[in-house]
Amino acid sequence: MEESASQVTPETRATDEPAADAPEEEQASYVKLAMRNMVRKKGTSLKHFFLSTAGLLGLLIGLAYLTR
Repeated sequence: MEESASQVTPETRATDEPAADAPEEEQASYVKLAMRNMVRKKGTSLKHFFLSTAGLLGLLIGLAYLTR
């Protein structure tokens, strides 16, 4: 039996993707997957969080200065 590359079997399905035919409680939600990725890559997540915080703070201070 020959298997083409376009066929997706349970063995070839990625483990992070929820299965389309699995019951609702077995599927990992996108929030759970995002939280799992943040825990795995905590350094990158913290760096992005602090850069976003600094950027937003800079924007607000800049706007306050321009509109005084």
